[in-house]
Amino acid sequence: MRIRFKPWARPELEASKFYIDNPEEKKERWNTLFENNNPIHLELGCGKGNFISSLASKNLEVNYIAIDLIDAMLGLAKRKIEQTYNEQKRDINNILLTRFDIERINLILGKSDNIERIYINFCNPWPKGKHRKKRLTHTKQLEKYKEFLKENGKIFFKTDDDNLFEDSLNYFRQAGFKIEKFTYDLHKERNFWANIETEHEEMFSKQGIKIKALIAVK
Repeated sequence: MRIRFKPWARPELEASKFYIDNPEEKKERWNTLFENNNPIHLELGCGKGNFISSLASKNLEVNYIAIDLIDAMLGLAKRKIEQTYNEQKRDINNILLTRFDIERINLILGKSDNIERIYINFCNPWPKGKHRKKRLTHTKQLEKYKEFLKENGKIFFKTDDDNLFEDSLNYFRQAGFKIEKFTYDLHKERNFWANIETEHEEMFSKQGIKIKALIAVK
């Protein structure tokens, strides 16, 4: 998603107590930042923060790390998180935002970080053949996630893109993941998972595009 530069984003992020500016320094010790032993879940590509703010505020017994590469996105996510937690009169102590290139994710997360769950929502489908290795669900990326995803940890993935979804089913199997379940029409599967609708999801659904989803287990 393209977004205009927001000059306020970087200063606000740097001043925020739940933004981490040098995530490479936190590898293998993210749990010390939360100061508890709660499980850690990870969102790759948090965008404007609608998903992670809703999820984290409803699950205070879980710690969350949300990653994006663009300051403007992270700035909007920060404001959305603050708004959501303020409305619920809750302190923001179970979520951390950070800026990093997800293609190099294993530089900031390691085995002892013991990530229990990963969320990948509506990532770039990179349809051209030469770019497909950039997909967040490509086998190359999944092998990196396996380095820090705990045994029996899960990846929750959803997309509007048919080709990306079909290819991703194969990527997960090739990387040794078990597909626990999948659907070609998430909104007709009432008990598939406790779905939190993202901004993209709402937009695509209004266009009549079916949302595809899967849960994969390490």
